[in-house]
Amino acid sequence: MNSSSEGGGGASNGGILYHEVQESKLCAVHCVNTVLQGPFFSEFDLAALASDLDRTERQMMLGSVTGDYLPELSHNVSLDGDFSIQVLQKALEVWDLQVIPMNSPVAEPAQIDPEKENAFICHLQDHWFCIRKLNGEWYNFDSLLAAPEHLSRFYLSAYLDSLKSFGWSIFLVRGNFPKECPISSSEASNGYGQWLSPEDAERITKSCNSASSRRALVPYADVEAVPDDEDEDLKAAIAASLLDSAPPPPPPPTIGGEQPGTSPEENKNSGA
Repeated sequence: MNSSSEGGGGASNGGILYHEVQESKLCAVHCVNTVLQGPFFSEFDLAALASDLDRTERQMMLGSVTGDYLPELSHNVSLDGDFSIQVLQKALEVWDLQVIPMNSPVAEPAQIDPEKENAFICHLQDHWFCIRKLNGEWYNFDSLLAAPEHLSRFYLSAYLDSLKSFGWSIFLVRGNFPKECPISSSEASNGYGQWLSPEDAERITKSCNSASSRRALVPYADVEAVPDDEDEDLKAAIAASLLDSAPPPPPPPTIGGEQPGTSPEENKNSGA
C-alpha cells in the first residue's frame, strides 16, 4: 500500500527550496535537512542520536558478549562525522517519517512508479544525499551541488536505476513531511543552508555547467570529492559524547576461562 501523502509533494515554504552546500563531512546532516526542507538538525543533534543508539546497543549486548562487537567503539558515528543509516532513521522518526530500503517488499510500489512518492535518500561509501519532490517537481538536493537540480518526472525512474547500477543504496522516505519552516527566523540558519526560488536554482545550475557539477545527469561512483576539511569542534563534541556514554570497563576473565574474541565486523553503514 502506498502510504505517501500528497502534502509531502505539495507547496512547501511558499514554493521556496531549501538547499545545503557541503560542509566538511556533514552530508548526512545536509541530507536529513533537505528531506525536511529546513535546518531542523545540526551535526551535534545527530551526534546525540548516535550516542543514544550506541547506549541502547550496549545494553542489548550485556550478558551476550560476541566476537563481532567492540563496546568501546561507536557503531553509529565516527570521529570525523560519518553517521549510520540508523541515525538518519532516528532523526526522521522525530517527524513521523519512515525510512524504507528500496529493495523492501513494502517499497515495491515505489520501484514501479517512484514519481508517486515524495522523497528518496541515496548512499554510497561516505556520502548521503536526498532526492525530493516539492511543489509537484522533483529535485536533486545533493550537497555537492551549488543548487538543487531539477529532475523531470520522466527521468526520475531512469536516474534511480542508474544510481543503483553504480552501487548506490536507495531508501524511500514516507510519512507526513513538515510543510513550513520559519525562513525569516534567525534560528533558521546554520551557516551552510540557503533558500532559493526554483528560478534561482535553475540559474545557478546553468551557470555551473562543468562536468563535475552536472551530477544529476551523470550518476557518479566516486564520492572522494567530498571535502577533507575537518571540523575540530565537531570532532571534539562527538568525542565528548562518546566518552560520556562509554561503558564501564569489562570484568576480568574468570579463572581458567578465556577472554572472548573481539574482532570487529564491518557492519557499519555510514555516511559523511
